Amino acid sequence: MFGVLNPVIKYCLIHPEVNSGQKSKIVSYELFIRSSSQEVDFALLKDGKLIELHKEEENNKFSVGDVFIAKIRKTVPGLNAAFVNVGYEKDGFLHYHDLGPKVLSLLKFVKRVSTGKLKDYTLKDFPFEKEIDKNGGINNALKNNQSTLVQVVKEPISTKGPRLSSELSIAGRYIVLVPFSDRISVSQKIESREEKERLKRLIQSIRPKGFGVIIRTVAEGKKVAELDKDLQNLVDRWTAMCKKLQGAHLPSKVLSELNRGASIIRDVFNDNFTNICIDDETLYLQIKDYVQEIAPEKENIVKLYDSKVPMYEKFGIERQIKTSFGKTVSSSKGTYLVIEHTEAMHVIDVNSGNRSNKSTNQEATALEVNMIAATEVARQLRLRDMGGIIVIDFIDMGRAENRKKLYNHLRDEMKEDRAKHKILPPSKFGLIQITRQRVRPEMNIKTREEAPGTESGEIEAPITVVNRITEDLKKLLKKDYKKITLNTHPFIAAFLVKGFPSVRTKWFMEHKKWIKVQPRDAYTYLEYHFYDKNGEEIK
Repeated sequence: MFGVLNPVIKYCLIHPEVNSGQKSKIVSYELFIRSSSQEVDFALLKDGKLIELHKEEENNKFSVGDVFIAKIRKTVPGLNAAFVNVGYEKDGFLHYHDLGPKVLSLLKFVKRVSTGKLKDYTLKDFPFEKEIDKNGGINNALKNNQSTLVQVVKEPISTKGPRLSSELSIAGRYIVLVPFSDRISVSQKIESREEKERLKRLIQSIRPKGFGVIIRTVAEGKKVAELDKDLQNLVDRWTAMCKKLQGAHLPSKVLSELNRGASIIRDVFNDNFTNICIDDETLYLQIKDYVQEIAPEKENIVKLYDSKVPMYEKFGIERQIKTSFGKTVSSSKGTYLVIEHTEAMHVIDVNSGNRSNKSTNQEATALEVNMIAATEVARQLRLRDMGGIIVIDFIDMGRAENRKKLYNHLRDEMKEDRAKHKILPPSKFGLIQITRQRVRPEMNIKTREEAPGTESGEIEAPITVVNRITEDLKKLLKKDYKKITLNTHPFIAAFLVKGFPSVRTKWFMEHKKWIKVQPRDAYTYLEYHFYDKNGEEIK
């Protein structure tokens, strides 16, 4: 099933949970997949609010989870690491701590399979080598020009090559298969001790020798038949990968992580999903088939979007993107955040806005504003996929119990964030520090553009384009089009149609032709296009 899915897409998102100690609240999740010739966009909405946004380019050759057969180019004892040629312009980085304890067994296996001496890939009769010393040196494990299997754990970012690991893992819907291991572990999010023991017993009875297993959160309550089916699929993927090793060109990709659409469904699909909307028929059929296989009762939520109005426009996603990625981000009740990016860290400043004028109790106001801001901060970190060190300057609070309440609230809000993160309690200065793992380049949407008529400088809302539209329209009206529709930014559209007489009314009085004005959130302020009665763009 996985092999037929489009390799352009690969995505990992959150698993919805209800915070402990709080009243249960049913939330709804919607997934929108927009495809173009060069990339695929993914937008995840929680109760109608955008919480995840990712783009996947078609030529992306290094995605988290991909496995390569590659060659060690150089070991560097000073870094206790090796640089590996995986075909990227910068060599991949493989640290000693990412080798895994069974790396000697892996190297021996790769050598024997590559030379054709080993045809059995099950590991049941494969003799394992001793584990490496966890405090050892890179030269004791690897040699220059040695062939090995490595997995991408962090995509190339900025001037750095991919971060690699030779402790391989293959993720399925319910379990993760770990070659050259005998360990069975269970997700910490499964709280029931009885359920953990039950899952361990089931996996122990079906686990192939030589493979370890990590039991995922979504396996809770599943029967042995479902787990066994998932396990056999992962073993088949391992076997298919091993078959590619003999005679493989170095470096080359031998196992691709699932596409993003499949990863979303594999990782987080549950009863809370109410809508999966896709504007590409091929992707629609693939996703529909997969949902039918894993959850037949939810098949009807997968829908093919077919309309002249762009999907992100129709569901208000473009507007949320434009209002969520600026330097200043507004939140509820007048509060707002100012987000600054520096070379060393991200800094977020919390502001109360006009909220401070509406309460006589400064401490209560500070707590209310901080709680609202903490919810938005958690959303922004996931939405922009911000990584590294994040420092948040909340409004000062004098009472220790309020600072603790804020800290606990922020932790609860970030429970749904799948990226590894650590949150420190508020400092004496009211600062909260967060470290968050980054495995992909940060999402950055440009919300400002060049000011018209200047060589430098940017503005948020130019409307001087109206004169250009009027001139272009005059030329089009001379060609006797039966019907003309103008698509433009909402600010421009409002300027054209509001008031009396409006600009559009003046056009009608002068040319005796009514022009339909269609606002488009996706457009830049200076962008506009004309369309004829058939919906074809007029050049």
